[in-house]
Amino acid sequence: MDTIQIKGINLHYEFYHLDNEKPVLVLLHGFLSSSFSFRRLIPILSKNYTILSVDLPPFGKSEKSIRFTYSYSNIASVVSELIRSFHFTKINLVGHSMGGQICLYMAKQEPALVDKLVLLCSSGYMKRMPKSLIYSSYLPYFHFIVKKKLAKQGVLHNLRNVVHNHELIDQEMIDGYTEPFLDNRIFMGLTRMIRHREGDLSSEELKQIKHPVLLIWGEQDRVVPISVGRRLHQDLPHSTFVSIKNTGHLVPEECPEKVATYIKNFI
Repeated sequence: MDTIQIKGINLHYEFYHLDNEKPVLVLLHGFLSSSFSFRRLIPILSKNYTILSVDLPPFGKSEKSIRFTYSYSNIASVVSELIRSFHFTKINLVGHSMGGQICLYMAKQEPALVDKLVLLCSSGYMKRMPKSLIYSSYLPYFHFIVKKKLAKQGVLHNLRNVVHNHELIDQEMIDGYTEPFLDNRIFMGLTRMIRHREGDLSSEELKQIKHPVLLIWGEQDRVVPISVGRRLHQDLPHSTFVSIKNTGHLVPEECPEKVATYIKNFI
């Protein structure tokens, strides 16, 4: 685990490297999450791949800056710069939920840097926030409203929404997903993300992505329904779609062995 400053922000990452001959996988987590969400997937994949898992700002242990621009395009460029700092010339991207959308932005911005993409219940077709909410985010102390809303939902409620089998939810999981929110600066970062997030790539933009893409979906996903995955499959010209039964949105936690097998076969 380490931290590096990229484009003025301290970026936290985990690096698992044993062999220069192993293909590189860059793991990008979802909204309100961190590299913690890959804790069951990384031990399996690190046997066959070099793994770089990134805490996307303002999440996880990365800096929660009040000066950073939290647009998808800027976050994607920061991750690309981190990859170049390792002198990697060709990498494979694995993105969960929001992280999947960041992967797509990277493929669009830096097509020569990316070999293949694996999208795990990726977000898709989300528009920019309403103008009324964007304007409201400039009100003094708006970040307290963000904090209050998230606190009202609670980590346990969110986990029950993203995990199909609630028996998987234990104290370790609850603590791991709670920890980043003990730093109040994350709510300032989320407020800025409300202003800066430009929305997901359009169908027209997706159709221009020529990389091979593997879409993996939980059939009981209540956050990003499987219909979104099928639509992405239609718009991404070189994509393969697979679904997993009795699985919700948090596929890296719920069925890491199956996900790892699909990734190995694809890469």
